[in-house]
Amino acid sequence: MQELSKKRAIGAMPIAGSYRSIDFTLSNMSNSHIHKVAVLTQYNARSLNEHLNSSKWWDFGRKQGGLSVLAPVVNADRSSWYRGTIDAIYQNIDFLKKSHEPYVVIAPADCVYKLNFNKVIAYHVENNADITVVCHEVEQGIDVERYGILALDDDGRIVEFDEKPLQAKTNLVSCGIYVVRRRFLIEMIELSAQEERYDFVRDILMRYKDVKKFCGYNMKEYWRNIASVEDYFGTNMDFLKPEVRDYFFRQYPDIYSKVDDLPPAKYNYGASVRNSLISSGCIVNGVVEDSVVFKKSYIGNNCVIKNSIILNDVYIGDDCYIENCIVESRDTIKAGSRYVGEDGKIRIVLERNDRYDM
Repeated sequence: MQELSKKRAIGAMPIAGSYRSIDFTLSNMSNSHIHKVAVLTQYNARSLNEHLNSSKWWDFGRKQGGLSVLAPVVNADRSSWYRGTIDAIYQNIDFLKKSHEPYVVIAPADCVYKLNFNKVIAYHVENNADITVVCHEVEQGIDVERYGILALDDDGRIVEFDEKPLQAKTNLVSCGIYVVRRRFLIEMIELSAQEERYDFVRDILMRYKDVKKFCGYNMKEYWRNIASVEDYFGTNMDFLKPEVRDYFFRQYPDIYSKVDDLPPAKYNYGASVRNSLISSGCIVNGVVEDSVVFKKSYIGNNCVIKNSIILNDVYIGDDCYIENCIVESRDTIKAGSRYVGEDGKIRIVLERNDRYDM
């Protein structure tokens, strides 16, 4: 994610004008009536922690359960960052041991999708699986070598699992979403930690796939991972398509997020907006085409914004031209500036200037 991940966790990346990446996973859990949720945070978690300061936005258990934010444990015996998914769970193993729910859903915060986890759990129980991996068949032409690649037999059992292979044999990729019985998970996590193994995919899924029964649940609906700048840009651009907006925001169940008390966007004389998302608190004086403009952004007179993403609280001065770019939040773009991503590449614009200088 290059410069975009230097100031925030990937789970806090803005999506579709008014949401964060983690909102989609948390909403799926809320809509699946999962009331006890733990978020394991690590690097640059301040923005994410502010977003998660109340569980009311996702309506997690008010009396039982609730939302817990678990950072790496620092004590006399341990003071390291999470070294992988296994280590992250192991450092918080008491959370699992004190729980009473029979199953655990493990899901990443960097994916945009809708999924009823109850269907995955039912599939898991029906197949008497040890671990069920949610997978998705990506379109041809997408670089699948950076994902975990699966192969299933006719019964849905995982027979091959290659993590980021040099050459993929199929286009069925792991979504990083797992369902596992709680007691079995505790057993596997403690065993792996004793052996100083920390990677969930390599040290559990790939290591035990021929010994344990691991099944794949094929998710047919929309799914995108935002592990790169190109993915992040493409995901936001997908929300300019009416069918994608309708799927996420008009079809049940809903997607929830922390709500800011902001006025609606204001379009002054001379503003022209085409095929774009303009968020609350924005003021537009120029031309915006095929773009996503996030909250509290200002676009000056005679500006032209094309095929770009303008993140939160950006001030763009008069007579600017921006195309094929992602403008970082809280930037101040001086009047008359020109930024263009060329040769099909997305340019990240970082301009602090003097708006927030003390």
